[in-house]
Amino acid sequence: QIFTGSSHPALAQRICERLQLEVSQASLKKFSNKETSVVIGESVRGEDVYIVQSATGEINDVIMELLIMINACKIASPCRVAAVIPCFPYARQDKKDKSRVPISAKLMANMLSVAGADHIITMDLHASQIQGFFNIPVENLYAEPAILKYIKDSIPNWQHAVIVSPGAGAAKRVTSIADRLNVDFALIHKERKRVNEVDKMTLVGNVEGKVAILVDDMADTCGTICLAADKLVEAGAEKVYAFCVHGIFSCPALRRLNESAFEAVVVTNTIPQEENMKTCPKIQCIDISMIFSEAIRRTHNGESVSYLFSHVPIC
Repeated sequence: QIFTGSSHPALAQRICERLQLEVSQASLKKFSNKETSVVIGESVRGEDVYIVQSATGEINDVIMELLIMINACKIASPCRVAAVIPCFPYARQDKKDKSRVPISAKLMANMLSVAGADHIITMDLHASQIQGFFNIPVENLYAEPAILKYIKDSIPNWQHAVIVSPGAGAAKRVTSIADRLNVDFALIHKERKRVNEVDKMTLVGNVEGKVAILVDDMADTCGTICLAADKLVEAGAEKVYAFCVHGIFSCPALRRLNESAFEAVVVTNTIPQEENMKTCPKIQCIDISMIFSEAIRRTHNGESVSYLFSHVPIC
């Protein structure tokens, strides 16, 4: 049984179509005092239940809805309950980097476990170590195979491209992609004055006369990648593309992208992108529903999912 919350029903529909299933019935609404009401409309006794809910829109409402859906299914005697969370909420709050701050990603892990989740399926966690916050299995899938396929199919002269990391945190992801494409890579070192505000950028590497491809795990306010694009053009890059797994696009991201030097900004549909694509023509979207549908099929049948770490399933 595959249920969907209110955050991304289109993705759940695509997953179900690939698995040749119908989206299971659930009634989701709010009472007049804004409390969330969930009624599971089908029997889940003895079934494997998968609940699709991504971190988008009113994040805290989305989280509460997911927790209530998990609990509603759990007390209806299923075989197991898995939360499919394409974009994991609070993933950037994964460490105690100053005094008296919470590790909210750990709190999320605790809440999901207490609600009754037996399994988590997510994609490109901001920090892979978040898997260690859980005492239940976590499948951290990767969009990298889909990104590689898109680069080869859609970017002219990709053989002469340079893969660029917009910061030290993304360097591991960038070097992996550069190695698999057998191209050069570069790094942009950034110094921040405060959160979401970059003071200075330094490019390490040569991009002159080449296609520069920025790769990161998420695009939020897009201040960093837009400054990085300007830096790459200044350094002589012929064209600049950006690939980000999670396109959050908080205000004023879309305005910045429209005014930026990017040829295209490519994201996946872990978060709904239809409205963003209408506002910003530079945004292009990779469908990753086939990766999630295959992961669900394999976990349901007790098969390995490691194949998905390096291949795009054909389905």
